[in-house]
Amino acid sequence: MDKSFRLKSLTISVSVAFCSLAVAGIANAQQTIAGVKVFPDNNVWNTKIDARAVDTNSDTYVNSLGRTRHFHPDWGSNPAYGIPYNIVQDGKKPLKFINVSFDYDDESDVGPYPVNSKLKIEGDNWNAKKNPGDRHVLMIHPATKTLYEMFYVRKNAKEAGSGAIFHLDSNALRPDGWTSADAAGLPIFPALINYDEAASGVIKHAFRMTCTRTKGYVWPARHLAGAQTDGWPPLGKRFRLKSSFNISSFSPINRAILTAMKEYGLFICDHGSNWFVQGTSDPRWDDDDLNALKALTGNDFEVINEAPMMVNPDSGQANP
Repeated sequence: MDKSFRLKSLTISVSVAFCSLAVAGIANAQQTIAGVKVFPDNNVWNTKIDARAVDTNSDTYVNSLGRTRHFHPDWGSNPAYGIPYNIVQDGKKPLKFINVSFDYDDESDVGPYPVNSKLKIEGDNWNAKKNPGDRHVLMIHPATKTLYEMFYVRKNAKEAGSGAIFHLDSNALRPDGWTSADAAGLPIFPALINYDEAASGVIKHAFRMTCTRTKGYVWPARHLAGAQTDGWPPLGKRFRLKSSFNISSFSPINRAILTAMKEYGLFICDHGSNWFVQGTSDPRWDDDDLNALKALTGNDFEVINEAPMMVNPDSGQANP
């Protein structure tokens, strides 16, 4: 993560339950969580891009990430891999919302946030010395349809690098130039590959992908990160799996993932290893099956021109 790989902070007390995504039991349902739709139907995350034109710089961007480099599913059954999320809601005691101290407070939402040290954290270890990674904490509060996300959480969730609050019934983007818990200023939870969703056979949203370097940012991203390198994609660029890629030999779960990469694509959201895509940690994932996705290489992807989809630069609403 980055404001040039910036650190982020957290604090809150709450009754928390780790929950998996529900697909509302409808074959083609939009992503939901605890009964709450994840952004409006016309949000850019939920808009299909399989018919969109290829970007004129597609070859350049794919070359920068590596045409022969393999795709990497950066999640699985081990809690040390993937990004967990938390459903926070009133239990026997009302939630406590607490103000968090942020390293990048000028680009963080003030809060308060529903945080405590019992929240599931990326890396599965609250000891910052043993888990010095991005340490994301994601919290969904169904009662208010609100998503709270923080980066580099520490001190029992009393400090973090940065924090962002998203209203799941709104298309509003963060202020231009602001980061979030992700370098691009975008939300993380809506982009994760979730087990229940994949097992349902239908995924109807874009994914989160990283690469080692970027150059600037484009809608719907709001923020740039690190050194700017010519020839590399901007944060917010959207890749997709080529329609010609044959998915018939893959498992049903992997076919759902691959189909979504064709229909909804993958946003460049942060700095990290090239072609690494993120999902939720869940003991039900079959890691051997997920490893079959590593057969994909950069040559199987292309970049789309998403500019015509923008309705307003400060909104996540997208033209179909």
